[in-house]
Amino acid sequence: MTLYNFNILDLNNKMEVVNQQGSFLDNLIEDKFNFNLYAIGKFFIEVEYNKELNKITNIRSFKSGNLLDKYSNFSITDFL
Repeated sequence: MTLYNFNILDLNNKMEVVNQQGSFLDNLIEDKFNFNLYAIGKFFIEVEYNKELNKITNIRSFKSGNLLDKYSNFSITDFL
């Protein structure tokens, strides 16, 4: 599965691929949303769960960048 092939799927098929092929990496809990981070091949998938609506509202795929940065458990002071 490539990033391009994943991106052309609809929400239900994306979730099926994540469940079958994704490796769970981390989660992030916020007030209204929970985010789960998965990896498939050479890209990442973020699944957004809306607690108020009680459903998955978005699935984002990416290779790097700001979406990945928020899962870092480290701050710069950890290295000083």
